[in-house]
Amino acid sequence: MIFKLENSVNQKLTLPNTYGVSVCVKREDRIHPFISGNKYRKLKYNLQEAQQFGLDTLLTFGGAYSNHIAAVASAGKEYGVKTVGVIRGEELYSKIKDNPTLSFAKEQGMQFKFVSRSDYRDKESITFIDNLKQEFGEFYLVPEGGTNTLAVKGCEEILTEADNVFDYICCAVGTGGTISGLINASGEHQKILGFPALKGDFLSDNISKFVAKKNWELITNFHFGGYAKINKELVDFINDFKSLQNIPLDPVYTGKLMFGVYKLIEKGYFKKNANVLVIHTGGLQGISGMNKILKQKKLPLIND
Repeated sequence: MIFKLENSVNQKLTLPNTYGVSVCVKREDRIHPFISGNKYRKLKYNLQEAQQFGLDTLLTFGGAYSNHIAAVASAGKEYGVKTVGVIRGEELYSKIKDNPTLSFAKEQGMQFKFVSRSDYRDKESITFIDNLKQEFGEFYLVPEGGTNTLAVKGCEEILTEADNVFDYICCAVGTGGTISGLINASGEHQKILGFPALKGDFLSDNISKFVAKKNWELITNFHFGGYAKINKELVDFINDFKSLQNIPLDPVYTGKLMFGVYKLIEKGYFKKNANVLVIHTGGLQGISGMNKILKQKKLPLIND
């Protein structure tokens, strides 16, 4: 698999001297215009394995504004394989043209199967998968969010030798694949901090399936109420951050991540003179969809 990738660079943030720490952002969002950040990392080895198995169709799962759905659709077009997205919510069938994520995925050639939320909860059952095979033929199954052993392997490549200078590595957490790769690739002197975008304490168990090291911690109080939940405070932070640092953030993952990192800095969480690296995992395609929701709620929009 060969994509035209840009180099991921570490961009230093401008912070008040009184904070006493140095923070850089690894711009994984810039490595590819559509298959950016952790989505490229997660798909890399899965696509190679699909090819080895002789399978020319990728099937995966996601919601209305899923970064994963958009990335898989784009990867399928660029790599020359068919893609199928099983989408949560039957009502979305009639709203594709009004949904930036689904419209983009369709333009990339993705087929959709819309299912009810109750059926979606059974998506990992043998019966559900067998029914999908009867409908679409043989396919390579990519889990929701893309996390599996091969995805973790890809995410281990986010860190380079040059990143050994950092004391802390921070990332957003959805399904746990990205942070697992970072943990596996980290040095003994480094601490990995994960900032979940979802409520609940199930993620520790998910991560523990892929890692043996203990140098990590989940910071669980910056999810803003749950997955894809947002308020004016977060919107203002994202806009102010982009204006000052010239780095766009998405509202579901990296916006909450960076908000949390700033709060930890203000509270003195990091040791003095610490070097902190924040992983930008992309997801910027979700801004358009979120702005539709914000407009309905008469809240400020995210500057894109």
